[in-house]
Amino acid sequence: MTTSARNPVRNRVRNHPDEILIGLVSISDRASSGVYEDKGIPSLETWLAGALKSPWRGETRLIQDDAATITATLIELVDEAGCDLVLTTGGTGPARRDVTPEATLAAGTKEMPGFGEQMRQISLNFVPTAILSRQVAVIRETPDHAALIVNLPGQPKSIQETLEGLRDASGAVKVPGIFAAVPYCIDLIGGPYVETNDDVVAAFRPKSARREAK
Repeated sequence: MTTSARNPVRNRVRNHPDEILIGLVSISDRASSGVYEDKGIPSLETWLAGALKSPWRGETRLIQDDAATITATLIELVDEAGCDLVLTTGGTGPARRDVTPEATLAAGTKEMPGFGEQMRQISLNFVPTAILSRQVAVIRETPDHAALIVNLPGQPKSIQETLEGLRDASGAVKVPGIFAAVPYCIDLIGGPYVETNDDVVAAFRPKSARREAK
């Protein structure tokens, strides 16, 4: 894992103190070359629009399955665009061109293995091939900024399932989705205070880390 000073962050000024800047990266040879329409970024944008109560801005990138390109894109989104969170979709299977996890680890300074473990646990409730998924998550740190980077599955339905979790027939959460832990992680690395819509995904924070309701 690596870190570098690179260029100064160019988008650090927020429109609101709690605004979160989120990088959305879709990784696909065919979509990036125009063979078919990308569905990853639109799916993420739609989900975030419903899940977040806090203001947010997106920085989108549609790129090919190439390790050097992926790593450089993740570094640029954190170090130069100033993203607090980066979500990737695609390239996490066992095929030879699936190199997103390796490229993500190369961009990080700390690995966060719980995210990948939880995504596979959720997906195994739907398909046995979830054991073939290799998603990882990392923190990327620079001297004055840090961001969480998370690999998500490639299919829109699987993206929603892993972010929101598994519910029973009554709507109660049986297996928490990974996004429940994201806002507190962003707190811990010095990012903005992110609030979610509880009916989509309820963010978990210890009582000591919660803001008093206004």
